Amino acid sequence: MKAPLFRDPIFDGAADPVVIYNREQQEWWIIYTNRRATVEGPGFAWVHGTDLGVASSADGGRSWTYRGTLTGLNIEWGRNTFWAPEIIWHNGLYHMYVSYIQGVPDDWAGHKREIFHYTSTDLLDWTFVSNVRLSSDRVIDACIYELPDGRFRMWYKDEALGSFTYAADSSDLYSWKVVGPVITEQGHEGPNVFRLQGSYWMIVDEWRGQGVFRSDDLERWERNNLILNEPGQREDDGTIGLHADVVVQGEQAYIFYFTHPDRRGDWEVPGQVPGYLTRRSSIQVAKLEVKDGKLVCDRDAEFELALEAEG
Repeated sequence: MKAPLFRDPIFDGAADPVVIYNREQQEWWIIYTNRRATVEGPGFAWVHGTDLGVASSADGGRSWTYRGTLTGLNIEWGRNTFWAPEIIWHNGLYHMYVSYIQGVPDDWAGHKREIFHYTSTDLLDWTFVSNVRLSSDRVIDACIYELPDGRFRMWYKDEALGSFTYAADSSDLYSWKVVGPVITEQGHEGPNVFRLQGSYWMIVDEWRGQGVFRSDDLERWERNNLILNEPGQREDDGTIGLHADVVVQGEQAYIFYFTHPDRRGDWEVPGQVPGYLTRRSSIQVAKLEVKDGKLVCDRDAEFELALEAEG
């Protein structure tokens, strides 16, 4: 499979991908945080002021074309920040839950992080629904999955409460009630929940790879493994895998994640002042498997990505 799968040709900072089938266009889309890696500025301004980038594939994910950014999301004036979209299809509508920050801060701390809900019929024209009220005003990285009883659960990171995964429930995708903490072993972000081979799985970005948890009922979670923690051999894949999305089709599952290919350690390239090379990022894809009860990922294994159309 081609590696990297995709790089943003404008700002070279594609991150936090969600992969969704566009039923109207009959093609797969990656919608991602469009980090501004090529832009100089103070501090961490480059991770703010971000739009949501779009890449499309008409051949089942083998090749991707940059299409631009989603428009019409702002509900107040100015340049604002959109991070880490989660998008699901339900009863004829796409529902998007996206992290929102007002303006373009130049540091990580000191400002609210909220989750906004939008709906669309075509992934292009979005209607603002609400600012989802959750456990604090420092919440990001929503993930939505339908519970066995037909209700929906949202998992998200609460930065004000240990950077742990919290959950909220809804019967209609519009009104949400906080359930409480779910994963509290250590700080992390980017929860993603899916079902594969008879089990429910959650991956979280632990900034050292993806922590894996398993559940039989979406209520009780047990640590299962750590994946994407060892460097891969493919181009731009020699560092840990960050904030990921998983697409399951039948017995096959594919993990879409991003890397900072030129980083060694946290932010630094040896002998170089942090800059474009420490900021740029690439989206990769690898195959997931369940072996001896563990979710595993060989990021160097050869495979052919062939995503099928969804109804």
